[in-house]
Amino acid sequence: MLVVMNVHATPEQIEAVAEKIRQLGYTPHVIPGATRTAIGVTGNKGPEGREQLLMMPGVEDVVRITVGYKLVSRETHSQSSVFSIAGTVVGGGFTIIAGPCSVENETMILETARFMTGLGVRLMRAGAFKPRTSPYAFQGLGEAGLAILARAKRETGIGIVTEVMDVEMADRVAEVADVLQVGTRNMQNYSLLRKLGTLRKPVLLKRGMAATVEEWLLAAEYVMAGGNRQVILCERGVRTFADHTRNTLDLSIVPVVKHLSHLPVVIDPSHGTGRAEYVPAMSRAALAAGADGLIVEVHPDPRCALSDGQQSLDFEAFRALYDSLKPLADVLKVTLR
Repeated sequence: MLVVMNVHATPEQIEAVAEKIRQLGYTPHVIPGATRTAIGVTGNKGPEGREQLLMMPGVEDVVRITVGYKLVSRETHSQSSVFSIAGTVVGGGFTIIAGPCSVENETMILETARFMTGLGVRLMRAGAFKPRTSPYAFQGLGEAGLAILARAKRETGIGIVTEVMDVEMADRVAEVADVLQVGTRNMQNYSLLRKLGTLRKPVLLKRGMAATVEEWLLAAEYVMAGGNRQVILCERGVRTFADHTRNTLDLSIVPVVKHLSHLPVVIDPSHGTGRAEYVPAMSRAALAAGADGLIVEVHPDPRCALSDGQQSLDFEAFRALYDSLKPLADVLKVTLR
């Protein structure tokens, strides 16, 4: 259910409704809006308690939410969400997140961070922990990688986007990260999602490689149901019969998700294509499709990368991509960040 408060509802009336929801055995989620406040209700199995809530002072209406992803849905929150992160904003524009697949050494990370901040990019991606298909592939530097990312953040001011793989390391990763990334393999790791719901750091949730839209949005609901409202959805390609690219980048998902949900949607053209030469075209297509940003793999020397070198842009290729986005963003009247 969704309790819609009238425009003149006082903070005391809002809290009284929230307390009544708790007394009914449900969980209230207060959602401030531009003109009025709504209160999402989770934990209810039906309309029980609707009449009692309707009679409370300050309540305008109590609406039944028809989808399972109640807090993620636009039925609950009609305005598109915008999150302030590390001196930039995700949502309501086109935000660039860029950097290497993994933290390989301190020199490479500091070089990349300085390059990105020089261009005006405020968020850098890099994995200290790397889930790999092969147990023999480079798995990341772990704690040492987090220390390197922390130094890059201190010295350049760049925000850090890095992957969290399990519940045990979530708090430690959150000490360094500005955005906690959940990879495709962990999209339905519900224990991890519940843990991230208790943290107050933005979560970038990658779509599972075979996940439907509903499964993806319900995964986001796990995080939001725990109290963390800052979820960014990331389309990174799904597995199909096609073999001309690493995955099939589903750009059609952008208008669909933005119709169903208020959460920002960013595109990962690096994993979506698996080929560096295809990344610029898909990046521009993402902007044209209405996405809220990109997460792109960039490496000082992709030929020497310890992971995903074939899909990583070098600095000059990324600079060319970044420059090519500016005129398109101007035409579309979108702020490039």
